[in-house]
Amino acid sequence: MSLSATCESVSQKRTLSSLLAGRELKRPKLTDAQRLQEAAIQLLEQQQNICSLFREVGQSETCNLSSHQDGEKNQVASEGLLSTITGSLLASELRRQAVQLGVPVAVLSVKTVLERLKEITEETSEREEEETKREMLTSSQRVQLCVLLESSRELLSQGAICPKLLWQEYMRDQRLPKLEMVYYLHSYNILNLKYILESDEEVRSWLVSQLRLLCGWRPPQEEEETKQLQQKVLSSVVGVLVGAGFELRRDPAAADRRLSRLCCSILDDLLFWVLDIVDESLMLESAEAGAELWIQIFDASLCGVSVSADCLQRFFKHSLTQTLTYKPRLKVSDAITLQNEWTFAKASRLLTSLFRQLAVVFSVEQLLRHLQQVLETHEVNWKHVLCFLSTLLVYYQCAQPSLKELLSRLLNSAFEGYDLENLITAFLLARQGGLEGPGIFPSYSDWFKMSFGGGSSYHASSKKSLVFLLKFLSDLVPFEPPQYLKVHILHPPYVPVKHRSLLMEYVSLAKTRLADLKESVEDMGLYEDVSAAGTSVQPQCQAAQDVDKAVSLFESTGRISATVMEASIFRRPYFLTRFLPALLTPRVLPVKVDARMSFIEALKKADKIPAAQYSSYMESCQKQRQQNMNATCSDGNDDPLEVLKVQLQEFAELVVDGNDGDMSAQLSRISHTLSVIFPGRPDDPIGQKVISLHTDAPPSSELHVKVVNMILRNFCQCLLNSSKSNPPNKQSPWASRFVSALLGNTQLLSSLIHRLWDLLHNQWLSLNAAHILGLAAFLVHLYSLVSRGPLVQLVLPIRLEPVPAEEALSLALSCSTHANMLFCARLCVAAVCYGICREDSLPQQQDCIPHSLYKKLLYLIPRLLPEARGTVADAGLSEQLEEKQTGLWSSITDSNNTWRKTAWHLWRNAAFQQLRQIPQYQLLFSEWLANELRVLRSEDALPDAERQEYQQWACMELYLTRPEKQGGCGGDMKNLCSHLLNAIMDQQLSWQSLEAQQHRVPGRGTCLPDILSRLQELVYEMDMMERSGSHGSRAGVGDFLFEVLFQRCSSTVTSQSISTDVSLQRLLHTWNRVLLALPAVLLIKVNTDGGGTTLSCNRLIEHINQHQRKACSPAGVLSCKITAHFLRGLLGASVRCGQPTYEVNKAWSQISVQCPVLLISTVHWWQRLRPVLLSLWRRLCDEQTLPEQLQLLTECQHWACSLEKGQLLQMPPAAALLLAASLHRVWRGCEANKPSFKAALNFLRPDRDSKYRQVLVFLLFLCVNDHLTTLLYPQERSYEEGRALCTELLAVLMDSPDWLLIFKSSEQSIYQSVTMVTSDDFTKLMPWAFCSLLLLQSAELLQRAVRCPGFLHTAIVCYLSMLQLFLEGNTQSLDTESSKKQLVAEPSHILGRTKQFLLRAISQTPLTLLSSGQLRQLESLSAELDPELAAALSVQLEPSSPEMDFL
Repeated sequence: MSLSATCESVSQKRTLSSLLAGRELKRPKLTDAQRLQEAAIQLLEQQQNICSLFREVGQSETCNLSSHQDGEKNQVASEGLLSTITGSLLASELRRQAVQLGVPVAVLSVKTVLERLKEITEETSEREEEETKREMLTSSQRVQLCVLLESSRELLSQGAICPKLLWQEYMRDQRLPKLEMVYYLHSYNILNLKYILESDEEVRSWLVSQLRLLCGWRPPQEEEETKQLQQKVLSSVVGVLVGAGFELRRDPAAADRRLSRLCCSILDDLLFWVLDIVDESLMLESAEAGAELWIQIFDASLCGVSVSADCLQRFFKHSLTQTLTYKPRLKVSDAITLQNEWTFAKASRLLTSLFRQLAVVFSVEQLLRHLQQVLETHEVNWKHVLCFLSTLLVYYQCAQPSLKELLSRLLNSAFEGYDLENLITAFLLARQGGLEGPGIFPSYSDWFKMSFGGGSSYHASSKKSLVFLLKFLSDLVPFEPPQYLKVHILHPPYVPVKHRSLLMEYVSLAKTRLADLKESVEDMGLYEDVSAAGTSVQPQCQAAQDVDKAVSLFESTGRISATVMEASIFRRPYFLTRFLPALLTPRVLPVKVDARMSFIEALKKADKIPAAQYSSYMESCQKQRQQNMNATCSDGNDDPLEVLKVQLQEFAELVVDGNDGDMSAQLSRISHTLSVIFPGRPDDPIGQKVISLHTDAPPSSELHVKVVNMILRNFCQCLLNSSKSNPPNKQSPWASRFVSALLGNTQLLSSLIHRLWDLLHNQWLSLNAAHILGLAAFLVHLYSLVSRGPLVQLVLPIRLEPVPAEEALSLALSCSTHANMLFCARLCVAAVCYGICREDSLPQQQDCIPHSLYKKLLYLIPRLLPEARGTVADAGLSEQLEEKQTGLWSSITDSNNTWRKTAWHLWRNAAFQQLRQIPQYQLLFSEWLANELRVLRSEDALPDAERQEYQQWACMELYLTRPEKQGGCGGDMKNLCSHLLNAIMDQQLSWQSLEAQQHRVPGRGTCLPDILSRLQELVYEMDMMERSGSHGSRAGVGDFLFEVLFQRCSSTVTSQSISTDVSLQRLLHTWNRVLLALPAVLLIKVNTDGGGTTLSCNRLIEHINQHQRKACSPAGVLSCKITAHFLRGLLGASVRCGQPTYEVNKAWSQISVQCPVLLISTVHWWQRLRPVLLSLWRRLCDEQTLPEQLQLLTECQHWACSLEKGQLLQMPPAAALLLAASLHRVWRGCEANKPSFKAALNFLRPDRDSKYRQVLVFLLFLCVNDHLTTLLYPQERSYEEGRALCTELLAVLMDSPDWLLIFKSSEQSIYQSVTMVTSDDFTKLMPWAFCSLLLLQSAELLQRAVRCPGFLHTAIVCYLSMLQLFLEGNTQSLDTESSKKQLVAEPSHILGRTKQFLLRAISQTPLTLLSSGQLRQLESLSAELDPELAAALSVQLEPSSPEMDFL
């Protein structure tokens, strides 16, 4: 029979359990055990197998033996008997089968036990797939496992199993052993954990991870037994680790030392895991719970069972040291700055719990002594150190005197040996104690005064000690929180009179630092604990607290406190400006003198209160009493909100039935109640006030919002009630008086304006018809009282200057969507109708009709009502104008009327049309465009086709023909186009407006494409009209477009600053987007002279040179789109001429000479442009090739490519700049050390042909441009490529002075055109590129450079120019990444090395290379910028003078 076969289950009629149970009924004696054993063995030998036997043993143990109830003695006897019998049975059967199989019995036993163990734990694996992973066995599995281990222990006692073999086989099957299994093996004495630690080489890796997993796992809430066992497992494992790791032995063997280090390492790993959770603020619930469970293991009662007290103390001390020194990243300066955040209340709960557990087995003296030892011998984690100290102080009352002793020892040691570390430690510990509050430890100010405030203090023994202290305090100033600086100023250390100046130096330094922190010593309170942690108290609040404290002390002692008397002398500014005003706050004086009044009288008798201030206080108290009496008589003790509600209801009744006198009296009472709710100062000149309107979040309290809502609702109700019987012009002036009463309180008016903005801009959907009519009338009255009302400043500003309240609120009315337009139209129609109906004549109506709301109607009514798009001059409309206002008012108050009928009625009103003749009521074309560009196309009231018709009507019929004085264009198409262009660009640039803040991306989804279409239509029409003209030379559309840009740029460039440059670049990018939407052919002017037509590119060239080159990115290269646009325009315009090819060639020849940036850009993008231009040219002229000048670009590209491939073709007959640009385009990105590159340079050697020299110089300029770009925007690859190209070119050109000319922008030469490639600001930085390149060359090349004619002069001029740029701040520092990679040197480093090179070169240069005139010129230039360089030059002027050697 094989071993596997013996483990198969075999069914039997009666199991071992039933047999044993039957035997139990006879209660056999112990003497019958041998006979029973023999019978059982005979039975087993017949059919029973080992696996079934182990399983049945488990069942019998769990089911049968637990049910015995015949007495404890019999049960114990049965259990002992069964255990002995079971072990004997199993051992006998295992030996028998081992003999049959021919294997050792220990091997068979291990295999059988592991198979049973696997069978028990298989259920766990199945559950883990369905549920969350369990780290411990279930209760049923645990019972089976215990039975198995009990049987295994019996087998071990009979020598039938080998524990070491069992562990080896178990580890072979299990990668990560379960801790619970290890615990049971240890507790059943089958396999000791210490043996596992000694024998298993990988124990650290799996034990640490298993400990973390077990700590982080939470048993189900109902498994209380599992929770207890979990803690027992952890404590047992930790007990073994602590005992093995920290037990002292006299002569430990090497194995013991290794085991000790291993156990320490495992325990440290777990501790560091906890500290990482604390420091990194890991908020995972499982991680935090796991750390908390591990901290609970640091309990003397749990670990002390298996280890000695000394061993446990060594472990806790070691853990405390590891915690205090874990990751010491913070410096002392950081601890000084951040200490306020490390108090006990703010510390991690896990960290304080850990400190509490570690401190249990020590006394406070031991802990502080150990803390001092750690601070003296280790780099510490200051956060942990200070939190540990706070934990000690909070939990141990006896810690305060012990800490004081420690501080005394530290200070003594510090001043005896002038030890800075002990001194800073003492200060940090004292401050930490003070941060925990006076109940825990004296405040820092008290400790500082006690330690350094007397003549016997630590520092008072000598001047050296005093200087040591003050030097220390001065060094702390940059890092000190302000409260400690205030302590040092208010309670300075004791200083003898003769050394007072030393203290004053520190005080001056501390006050300067406080000023930088915007903290004032003068505003500090008399009783303020300035060293306490927390937010600072406002000066007014602190003064009030000082008054309460002083009055309390006066009441208890009967005397003025010494603090107050000292403040009246030594802190007089605070006493007079803070303390006394808080003390003398007006109030109703009591009939019986109270403590406060007695204190005031005592101060007056002591001459501490000025007589005038005391008299003013008494008068104010009398006025306060009178006001309170009046308020009591009128309103009683009612709530002001309820009083206001009643008063407003009474006012609404008086509006209908009462007279003017009653309404005025009621308004007076309302104003008084409002002054209680909004305590403003009505006597101030309100008209001069400016209210800040926060459009994003109205800053109003809930009470104020309720009051404002009540006021507005009451106004709307009053308007409805009064309008039922009379139109506005027949009503009493109640509304005007009502609004006027509100203007008297600035705080109320501010809340009112904020609420109106919120309603009009955000909550307009909730407003019904009555609300709209009431708010419209309210805005009308607000406008009519504009001279008395304050101005409003919008925040964030839509307009820079403050505006009247009505105009500010009109900005809340958006017209971007259909729904917005309808609401705005309804409100504005109601407001204008109300204003017209209030007065009968036009001059009076102007005072009642807000022009901002009127203009919105001029925009909205023609847009929403197509029938209103006729002009007043139309016969049909002029006859329909209505003079009477009665019908107008009835149309707006009639609920059956729609807003369209009311709007049409208003549009035909004569008064409405007459207002259009007044300038301030005219809607300008620019305003119309701004409104139209804000409309969202997807939510517009008009579909696309109708919107196109409306816009064409507005542009061509309404504003084109309207005189300029009335906001039109006076019939000038160019004026119309100019308005369109400016509006489009303004809309693109106005990203800071309110609409842009809402929609985030300006122009997205708006009517910008529609307005662009209108612009395209007008431009086409202008071009067609000019083509039909008879005169030859005329200003074309392109000239007009360029002129518009010139005017915009002229208005933008107001000063030389970075913001101006950015604005100009944004303007040019916006302009290019507009330009690309217009026909390219319009940009080229076509002249007709003598019957022939020619192209004129002068304005285009001027435009590119003056504007476009400033917006290039990268420098010197136009974008591909704009380059293609210009070239398409050139080809398109040429077909208007009789000889298109000739005109293109001539124009391109002119561009090549006068517009180098367009030439270089065309070469740069030629591979992309050529197919596009060739296709266009074929369509225009039916020719297969481009004109010769453009075809020459292709030839230059082929020639440059051939050089790059090592093939030498004949140089095309092109300009040197074109050839150089082609070479630059092809060689850009290739490696400079390629043989083909060097061969090409050898072929183009300047000594062969002057044309070659020009090509190489232009190529060097383009490479220097690239190098300068990498200086500004460093990139590793491009920097290395550019540097290598420049170096190779300089090596070829170094003997020729021509290459120096590209760095002399002011000198006339054949290379002068390079100054028009990049912007002027970029050209100014060329000296930086020169100096940078100079330092990258070899010593041999620099020696050749010095011998080159003109080099030294150019080098000195470039150095001085760069130095000037550096001093002016025009050379930017490098970014962090570039400095880390050390790609590019800092400008200051370049300047320093260049200066050293020049000084050395000047001293070694023969006098013949620089003329005396050049030397004097350079000396005068460098006299102010670099005197040392000037002195070196003067030596060359006077070589005989005994000057110092600059080498």
